This record gives sequence, C-alpha cells and structure tokens, in this order.
Amino acid sequence: MRLNPFTGAYLNDPATLWRRILGDPDGVHYAEDLGVWLISGHADVRRALGDTATFANALTLAPVYEVCPEAMSVITQIVAPPTTAAADPPVHPRTRRALRAIFANTADRVEAEYGAIVRRRVDQLVSRLVVRQGDEVDLIPEFATALPLLVVLDILGVPDTDIGRIRSWADGQIALIWGQPDPAEQVRLAQGLLEFWHYCEELVRQRVESGPQGDDFISRALIYRDDDDAVLTVPEVASLAFNLLVAGHETTAGLLAHALDQALSTPQRWSAMAADPGLVPAFVTETLRFAPAIDGWLRVTRREVTLGKVTIPAGARCLLLIGAANRDPAVFAHPDRFDPHRSDAGDHLSFGHGPHFCIGAGLARLEAGIALTRLAEAIPGLRLTPGRRRSYKPNVAFRAHHGLSAIIDVVAPTSVPATREAASAEAYIGGQ
Repeated sequence: MRLNPFTGAYLNDPATLWRRILGDPDGVHYAEDLGVWLISGHADVRRALGDTATFANALTLAPVYEVCPEAMSVITQIVAPPTTAAADPPVHPRTRRALRAIFANTADRVEAEYGAIVRRRVDQLVSRLVVRQGDEVDLIPEFATALPLLVVLDILGVPDTDIGRIRSWADGQIALIWGQPDPAEQVRLAQGLLEFWHYCEELVRQRVESGPQGDDFISRALIYRDDDDAVLTVPEVASLAFNLLVAGHETTAGLLAHALDQALSTPQRWSAMAADPGLVPAFVTETLRFAPAIDGWLRVTRREVTLGKVTIPAGARCLLLIGAANRDPAVFAHPDRFDPHRSDAGDHLSFGHGPHFCIGAGLARLEAGIALTRLAEAIPGLRLTPGRRRSYKPNVAFRAHHGLSAIIDVVAPTSVPATREAASAEAYIGGQ
C-alpha cells in the first residue's frame, strides 16, 4: 500500500484512504513509500498507544526520511535528553511524575492555575479582531496559533517579544521531523532547531543562576528537582521546556483551527454557539474526534507483534493512524459525520492513551472552550471568506491549515435563529 501524506489526495482528504483501510479485514498494512506499518483500527491503535512493552517511543522524534549529512551534523549537536514523547521506561515514568507535579493536569488545577491567563490572552486577541469590522483576516496566525503560544509563554515566564522566533522554531521542528524538506531546507531547519535548543538551555541557566523566580514552569521544575539529578537533571529541565514550547501550543493551535473551520463552514453552528455557549464543550470534543490536530503518530516495535492476521516484525516503525481510529465504524456511529450531539465522541484517541496520554489535554480543552465561547459572543457574524479552499501543510503527523481566511462582522446575521432552540439539530450538525 502507498500513503503519501505530502501531496495529492491524502493531503487534501485522508479520510478517503482511512475508509478503505478500515474496510479491509487485515487492518494493518505496510506503506512502501514511507517504510512504515500503518495501524488504523481503534482497538489496534489504542493497544499500540498503551502497550509500551511492545511499542516503543525511541524513534517518535526521528525524521521519517533520510536526513542529508549536512543537516545531520547539525542535529547531532542537539543534546536534549528524551523526557516525554520520545522517552521510554525507566526515564519516562520519572519525568512523567515530575510533569504531573509541575504542570497542572486535572480540571480543577488547570482552571485554578491557568484559567485567568487563558481568559486574559483570549480577551486580548478577541479585542484586536473586534475593531477590524469588515476586514478580512487569517484566523490561524491572528488567533488559533497566537493564543496557545502566548499562554505557554506565560506559563514558562518567557517574554512576549520572543513569540516570533519561538513560533518559527517550533514550526521548523515539525517540518524537519515529520515533513519532507529538501536538503537545503533540512540544513536551515536543523540550524533553527539547534538555536531553539540553545535558547531553552539559556532559559534554564538563567533560572539556575538567579534561583527560581516566581511560579513559572522552569522555576517549579528546579524547585522540584531540588539539586538532585536522580529526580531531574538540569538538561532534562531544559528538555521539558523545549518540548512544552512545541507540544504546548502546536496541538492546541491545530484544535482551534479545526474547530473554527468546522464551526464557520456551516454558519448555523457558529450562530448556535454564539447564542448558547453551553454547546461549546461538546463541539470541541467532536472536533477532537473528527479532525484531530495530530492524525498520525510514530512508534517502533520492541518485539514481533501480531495484530489481527498481520505480524509486524521487531524493530519496525509504525504509523498509528489516529485520525482513522477516530472514524472506526466499529466504535463510532456514522463516523464520517460531524455531529456535536453524538454520545460516542469521547472515545476518540486524539490525546493518546496509556502512559503517554497528553498531559496538556485539560489545558487544551480549557483554551479551546474559552476561545470559541468569547470569539462567538464578540463576533457572532464571523464568516469564512467566500470561495476559500482548505489546504494543509504537508506532514506525516500534524494536520495543520495553511490559513483560514474570514470576514470580521460583529453583528449577527438577522436570518440566523436567535436561540439554540430555534435552530434545528440537522442545521447545527450540517449534514456531514
């Protein structure tokens, strides 16, 4: 089987291939062009995410192509120790314990520690959009990407003035690892990644020298470490910050972009949420299922494993098709229909499963919920630019929009039902 996530039909609409794979009784296929095994069924993907004895994370952050020697010589200078996504036992349980102590990860803690930050940043961005009545804006850089990055900078205690280069570095890491850049671009992106790592090292070095300052993430990590390398090393603290600056905003940016796309592509959805904010949480959950920010994730087999009728050899790279698993008809009724009212949406795997379940899931939900609620209330007439077409960045893991052009209109259309009760469920769902 062939799967080219960088161009053509799969880039535009991967669900077409997902349906074909899910309809195959074997369920597992080898993709010759990528050199990876494709795992697509909900039960198999869930098992692979949770079974760390069989499916390791060691190559999760290794590029999916052969890196040119010049870029590799730069990459080898990055000495960030594995702590989260690329870590396996015994390192991962130790660093995971540290993260749980440092980073709020339950609903109550997330709201208590980050709620005010999120609301302040949402209000800041929304106010900038409201005054641009009638303008055409790109909601990706001006809202969906900006919000989670600003929140992460606040959590880390990093100044807003660094937002531009951090965004560039983070985007570059995703393109370098899961994209398909040409050799010259590989070198440029690798150099940016090295600069990014040195930046994180310097953030930690400054805190070490001055002592923990306030309640920011790095200060908390150093207090938790308590000068004990058996708990966390200083490079591991830098690595945690390094990972948070990417994972802490790119995935939430994707969630917001997909949610805005789904809401605005069927205007009744947007007007319904503007009239009834209580609809937002279920809408976010269905967006996570229907259009995950990460629709594929990598693992490598520690030992031979059989899934269904197919045996995958030891040492094989596997691409877990999370997007396909979220459309598995064995789990989800009418899986290709976007339905915020569905009762099974919570079974999605977009935050992972098992020991590596996304520790920032609560923060992502909080950000998306507040962002959609306040934006819909402030700009109920927000609408997509007529004639716009969806396009995505070529990537094997992250499904990210190139842009989302919309027209600012703070006045709700008079033709739209004023209350949720007046809008039919069919209109809200949109018939997808």
